[in-house]
Amino acid sequence: MKAIVQEAYGSADVLKYAEVGRPEPGDDEVLLRVHAAGLDMGVWHLMAGIPYLVRPAIGLRAPRSGRLGHDVAGVVEAVGAKVTAFKPGDQVFGTCAGAFAEYACARQNRILPLPANLTYDQAAAVPTSGVTAVQALRGMGKVKRGENVLVIGAGGGVGSFAVQLARTLGAQVTGVCGPSKAEFVRSLGASHVIDYTREDFTEGPRRYDVILDLAGLRPLSRLRRSLTRSGRVVLAGGEGGGRWLAGLERQLGAALLGIVLRRRRPRVLFATRGMEDLRFLSGLLESGEIVPAIGGTYGLSDVPEAMRVLAAGHNLGKTVITVA
Repeated sequence: MKAIVQEAYGSADVLKYAEVGRPEPGDDEVLLRVHAAGLDMGVWHLMAGIPYLVRPAIGLRAPRSGRLGHDVAGVVEAVGAKVTAFKPGDQVFGTCAGAFAEYACARQNRILPLPANLTYDQAAAVPTSGVTAVQALRGMGKVKRGENVLVIGAGGGVGSFAVQLARTLGAQVTGVCGPSKAEFVRSLGASHVIDYTREDFTEGPRRYDVILDLAGLRPLSRLRRSLTRSGRVVLAGGEGGGRWLAGLERQLGAALLGIVLRRRRPRVLFATRGMEDLRFLSGLLESGEIVPAIGGTYGLSDVPEAMRVLAAGHNLGKTVITVA
């Protein structure tokens, strides 16, 4: 079968489109015929081996697995001996290891039935980015009906879900993005859109009940000044920094600051693959309250180019790799 493989850390140039052996499912796994896979910055970090802090877990000098891709949508081809939830022919989506391939194995507790109204491409856009938005706003942010929510980085993969989710939860949403993404963010349901290149969103009179920062555009101290008295700021992203921490220093510093603050404590999200959150999101997808926003699709052999576009920050919404 064809797959994307890497033998060393680095830029997208280390990725190879190659012929590899087809995997065999374990007892509690299913073998998927992959139709589509999602791409996000987490996958880019695994490719680059940055931050260095995570390398003991993924391989010190070279990637331990050599296979990329987590978000997946496809058809069950075969099942392991202990699999009871799925059978061959089932259409599913969720997470796995090595989704950038024609076939991949997924644990049966990491996938769900494909919502009937979604394409494979749409479903593959959901798991990582959608669940991150749910954990940030519904979990840590505890967004309530009638509140004002600010989403910084509203035009990206997580941001596109966050704007829609906040609106679905009954909030008034303000999206922060660059000028090329303004109309896109407005189409997602944002009541207000701020172009961060023209306006400092922390200096206006508006105050927010929840600020979700996905981009790290402004210091935490200024974000806290933009909160209401009982407001919450959730940090769930932001690139930058050195190769050792690559943006994590901001989250770690905020977590330490939260220990000593009495009000407006920053909340730091390190998203997990929560299946209950994915089930909740699946219901919103089936009802049409949230629609995956796909900004670009690439073939399996074009994953290196997709990585370059993603790293440059030019993507609108979620990037999807179409496999079959």
